[in-house]
Order: sequence, then structure tokens, then C-alpha cells
Amino acid sequence: MDIQPILALFWGILFLSLVLLVFWPQKGLFVRITNDRLNARRILLEDALKFLFDCEYKGLPCRLNALAGNLHISTDKTARLLESLRHIGLIALDRDMIKLSELGRSYALRIIRVHRIWERYLADETGTHHLDWHGQADMKEHEITLAAADLLAARMGNPVFDPHGDPIPSSAGELPDYSGKPMSEMQEGELARIAHIEDEPKAIYSQIVALGLYPGMQVYMMDVSEERLQFAANGEECILSPLLAVNITVEGIIDREPLREKYAQLSSLRVGEKAQIKGIAPACRGQQRRRLMDLGIVPGAVVEYAFPSAGGDPVAYLVMGALVGIRKSQADFIFIEPLNHQAE
Repeated sequence: MDIQPILALFWGILFLSLVLLVFWPQKGLFVRITNDRLNARRILLEDALKFLFDCEYKGLPCRLNALAGNLHISTDKTARLLESLRHIGLIALDRDMIKLSELGRSYALRIIRVHRIWERYLADETGTHHLDWHGQADMKEHEITLAAADLLAARMGNPVFDPHGDPIPSSAGELPDYSGKPMSEMQEGELARIAHIEDEPKAIYSQIVALGLYPGMQVYMMDVSEERLQFAANGEECILSPLLAVNITVEGIIDREPLREKYAQLSSLRVGEKAQIKGIAPACRGQQRRRLMDLGIVPGAVVEYAFPSAGGDPVAYLVMGALVGIRKSQADFIFIEPLNHQAE
């Protein structure tokens, strides 16, 4: 039996299959690779517009080197990207300065709105760790449409700030004027409120939040030097280098005394001790905050340390006549005022 025709048929079918695999409309490898490259270029373009808008919003000059550093690409690649942005009418180049056009500004605001809405969603509606909000939102901002983000915002009651203190652009692309200054510019004796904590780079952001700082907190500057800033926040003395403090934006408070009262944490109670709940730290958000409130952890409620678990964590507390288990990491967020043992 002559097998040559069979082999020829086999190789022909194999060749045709490979051609279809590579060039099949919409699903072939060639189309996928092309789409991946286009998506990567679109994401780079959108990230560039976000950075340019941030510079413009804060009144900072934006140059090629700064943009290249933010995007983590070479200056040559950045120059080609800027030329593409200029060609499609999203930016204007004035010597070494880069400015957004009206079209570019509108595009940037759409991306920023999606990003900040998604961060708000992660903070309030999920158990996502706060260090992961920005990274996940960075990916989502390029995937979901503005219409989908608007529906999500409506479901959350149309929030106006993201969890880092940044204003969320309105659906019409409106933002309040930028205000505030870096914490590094505060003077000794000055009182201010944290308006925003920059979430990039992640390593610096994690160091700042490790101090328990969050938007809305009052800070009182106690001592300023070239090496460090010493300030009071929530009754605790904190030390931060000026290099890190640049990533915190504050707004001055006039004619007000700093909050000197400091409540104890629920985790400080011992067996048999009672306390009145004064509140939950703003840093406790989303599902974790709702769970604590569902357990009766609300201002004015009386809580008693009942007994620890076998491993010491969680601890059983008596709240409103019911035993509830609360872990130490959660108890650290709950502010209390210890009660006299004889008082109810």
C-alpha cells in the first residue's frame, strides 16, 4: 500500500490547522498578539494622561524625564509616546513643558474617576487589604467602562472621595480645586488635618499607614528638623522623615485646639473589666466595620472582657447580653473608655 498520499494529506491538514490557529479571524494567535500590543499601548497612553493630569491639578511642572520615571520606560520611548499623544490631539508641547488639551484632560478624568470609584468599592464593599487597593484599581481602570463605573458609584451612594482622601471626579468631569500642602512643609506648633496619603510607591505608603495615619486625622507638629518631623496624631507621638512626609497632604486648621483626648483600645481590657465603646477607628472600613457594628460595637454600648480563647485570640466579649468573639487586630480599631468596676 502506498502511504505517500496519506502522509501528504496528513501534512496538508496539519499545515492548514497551523495556519488557521495563527490567522483565524478574531481568535487566532496573530490577532491575539496584535490586540495585546494595542492594549498595552492604550494602557501606557492612559497612564501617561493620568500622570500629566495629576501634575497639572497640583500645579507642578511636568517634563519628559518625570513622565518617563513615572511610567518606568526610557526617555526615547516616552518621547515617541508624547509624539503620538500630540498627533491625536491629547496634549500640546511647549518647549520642554507638556500640557493636556481639553480632549486629553477629559480622557484623563474618565480614567481617574473609574480608578477612584473602584478603590472606594474595594475599601467599603470587600475585604481587600488596604495595600492592594491601588494596584487592583490600576488594572480595573483600563478594563471597565465609565458607564459601569457610574452604576457602581450609584450603588454606593455616589461617594465624593476615594479611601486615600482624593476627590472622585463627578460624572461631568468636575473636581474641586486642589488645596493643601505637603506635611513636610508644616511648621512647629501648626495644627492640620490629613487630606490625602499618596498610595505610590507602595513601600512608602505601607510605612505611612503602619503609623496608623489616615485621611481626616488631626496632626499637631511638635518639632521640625532636617532629619525628622515629630508630631502628635490621635494622642500618640509619631516620627517621620521629611522624605516620607512629602507623600502626605494636609490642610491647616485655624483657631482650633488639637484633639488631646486619647481613648484606650478594646484590646487593652483584661478579664472582668468593663468599658464603654466610644467609636471605631476610621481606618476600619467596609465589611469589617459593618461586622463589628452588627455585633453591637456601637458608641455608648458597654462591653466586658469575658474570657480568652484557648490560643488567646480571639477573645470573648459580652456585648448587649451576648457573647461575641473579636480578634485582637479588630479590637485595636475599637476605642473605649474604661468603666469603674462597680458601675454598670
